[in-house]
Amino acid sequence: MKKINEILTHIQNTPSFDKINTFLEIKRFVNILPLKLKSGIKFAYVKNDTLIFVLIHQVFKVEFEYAKRDILSLLKSSNLNNITQISFFVSNSVEKIKKSINESSEKYDERAFGIFENKALDEKLFKKFEDIRVIIKES
Repeated sequence: MKKINEILTHIQNTPSFDKINTFLEIKRFVNILPLKLKSGIKFAYVKNDTLIFVLIHQVFKVEFEYAKRDILSLLKSSNLNNITQISFFVSNSVEKIKKSINESSEKYDERAFGIFENKALDEKLFKKFEDIRVIIKES
C-alpha cells in the first residue's frame, strides 16, 4: 500500500499540474532574492524562455537592471531550468492602498444628566447650550 505522501507526489508530478508547479517555483525564487529586490516585485511570470518581473515602481527597474547578473546566477541554482532570460517592466496600474483602519461604531452611555446652569447672555449661545442639554438628556 502506498503512503499518502507518495500519492500526492505522484499527482503533483503529472503534466496537468505543470503551471502550478512553475508558479510555485517562481514564488520560491522570488523569496530567495534580496529584500531590496523582493520588495519591488508586484508579480512574476514565465513567457517562452523568459522570466518576467512586473515591478511596482520605476526605481526598482533600475535596481533590477543593476542586479541582473546576480539574478541570473541565482536563477541557475533554482529549479527553473528552462529559463534563459529575464525581463522587467513597471506596470501602469497603481495599486490602491488598503486601509486597515477599523471604524468603531461603539456607542457609550452618556454619563452627564444635562443639569447645568446656562449663564449665556447672547441669545444664539443660550440656544446652543439648550440644544446641547436636549441632546444629553435624549442619549
